[in-house]
Amino acid sequence: MTKRPRLFVTLEGYAVEGGFDQPGCPMTCYSPTISLGRHVGPGITDDLWHDYERVLDFVPGLGFDGVRLTVEWARVEPRVGEVDQRALERYGEVIRYARSLDLDVTLALVDAVWPSWLGQEAWLLPWVVPHVLGHARRIVAAFATALSGVVAFTQPRELVTNGYLHATAPPWRRNAKKDVAFAHAQIDGLLDALKSDDVVGPRLVESSAVIGLDVAPDDLVVARQTLGVEELYVRSLLRGSGPTGVAQGLLVQYGREWRVDASEDLLSALR
Repeated sequence: MTKRPRLFVTLEGYAVEGGFDQPGCPMTCYSPTISLGRHVGPGITDDLWHDYERVLDFVPGLGFDGVRLTVEWARVEPRVGEVDQRALERYGEVIRYARSLDLDVTLALVDAVWPSWLGQEAWLLPWVVPHVLGHARRIVAAFATALSGVVAFTQPRELVTNGYLHATAPPWRRNAKKDVAFAHAQIDGLLDALKSDDVVGPRLVESSAVIGLDVAPDDLVVARQTLGVEELYVRSLLRGSGPTGVAQGLLVQYGREWRVDASEDLLSALR
């Protein structure tokens, strides 16, 4: 009999925290094209950097076992070798608050966004490898006792194909098939290195899957029964904004108040 996966909802920092890619703020791989006006950045977005606790309060009642929280690398290490301890402390506050609600916390280390100092072509550059490993070890060492698990890359295949085949993400290239192969190989090598790392390896989630809120409630029930993964991530608690925002979130904001915005059938499937 397939084991029922534990159900987590995602909170993806770049899209919801605010305070990226603006003067005086952490800069990401999206900053050059945002500065050129080619697309809109996240801006202040939902300002969860100062307000994570208010949305976390909803999560237990929605039926989730926990949250998958992205620790945004650009915020923690805004310049190479310069770690923002206050940012680490703030993420620690958020993790402890989630745990106080009896929620498990899985941390995502690299999502669709990386620090600007890594360069647009980060996944082709061998010198990036020790920086990724260092970031992963730093985050796991800082929060290990409070974590249920760690996801190294939230979307390793899309990270490459969107950037090198479809030109929908940095470095904005199209049909660069040789570079796609090289970038995939480098990320696969990083995943292997993290699995064997004595700090990160024991915390890595062995199997997971992501499902969007556009799925039919019956399909969500089936997925929970048949996927056979350790953790199933529902994307996302909030829509967020900017280039990595999603089309639908479980919560919406009216003025300063957050409210659940989902059908009863979907809520029933989650619970």
